[in-house]
Amino acid sequence: MQAADIRAQWEGAAPGWARWETTVATWMEPATTAMLAMAGVDAGARVLDLACGAGSQTLRAGQRVGARGHVVASDIADTMLHHVQENARAAGLTNVTTLAGAAEDLAVAAESFDAVICRLGLMLFSDPAKALLAVRRAMQPRGKVAVVVFTTPAANTFMAQSMQILLRRAGKTPPAPGQPGIFSLGDPGVIERLFVDSGFVGVEQHTLALTLRMPSATQALAMMQEAFGAYRAVVSDRPEAVRVAAWAEVAETLKTLETATGFAAPAEVLVAAGAKPA
Repeated sequence: MQAADIRAQWEGAAPGWARWETTVATWMEPATTAMLAMAGVDAGARVLDLACGAGSQTLRAGQRVGARGHVVASDIADTMLHHVQENARAAGLTNVTTLAGAAEDLAVAAESFDAVICRLGLMLFSDPAKALLAVRRAMQPRGKVAVVVFTTPAANTFMAQSMQILLRRAGKTPPAPGQPGIFSLGDPGVIERLFVDSGFVGVEQHTLALTLRMPSATQALAMMQEAFGAYRAVVSDRPEAVRVAAWAEVAETLKTLETATGFAAPAEVLVAAGAKPA
């Protein structure tokens, strides 16, 4: 997929992502906390947030680094960055700025960041290895990068089954190994190898089980349709009848996860970090 297509995909998802940002932030809270800690996001640090989305984790980083620190939120979609700016202003944070562009084409000065974070983005980059090389160049020696990615389809069945339905209805094949995809970095050893091959040392990893809880399956479907750019993209170029049928089948699958107290879907992420050598 070309950069222009990727940008269009996420521009289309940006309003929905902003609408559901609080839900995603609550879902990912333990992973976000671990990511910030593993990246060494502390008082006074200069932090780069890649594929920042609407920026709930950007604001967390901004609060942690304080007035002496700074956070640069980067995303391929300008609309996402607009939401970050609005959210930072509303939170009273003056230490957050934005940078538009793809992570692979990172245009920042060498050795200008102490820490780099990326929540739920790296697995969808067109070239994660190229992005990590750009990140390593942008980091201070001994600086750390920490990312959050989904693990395997088996551990994220509601997401995997929904994607399978959309692909089948659209007449498309799943991403080949090594291609961008929701689960492309989730198999054991894959992300560690990627970090090491990109020149990072001291790689550490933690697997976290995070249940997505929402009032209903109907709301879960709406979030997937509106905010999940990779899911929207599968059927966006198909006729309306195909899109309607695909999402109707996804809705039926999600309903199986409704309980008396609402929608509850097991999920699993991997938080991984590595350091730039001294």
